[in-house]
Amino acid sequence: MSNFANAEDAKLETLATSTLKRTGAKQAAALRDSTGRTYVAINIESPALTLDAVEAVFTVAMASQISGIEGVVCAGAKPSKVSVIREHSPSAAIFHVESDGTVSNL
Repeated sequence: MSNFANAEDAKLETLATSTLKRTGAKQAAALRDSTGRTYVAINIESPALTLDAVEAVFTVAMASQISGIEGVVCAGAKPSKVSVIREHSPSAAIFHVESDGTVSNL
């Protein structure tokens, strides 16, 4: 049973949590753009570049020239940098999923 009222956000949860499990990363995020396309990414940590999963998925989506964002779900460590989503699409829904399945709005 999903913790989301919107079935499309539940799909993002599935993408984010399965990517987190598959990769073993600290964070994974899934983003749905205004046309319904989805993107996934994990956090990046290297000496030259550090991005949390929300920043990384935003970068991937922007590379596809999106015009808007409907929703983002992040799993794993709580993201600290969601402002990039708010600046681009102020009405986008942003959620965080805890390891126990608890969902919170960001």
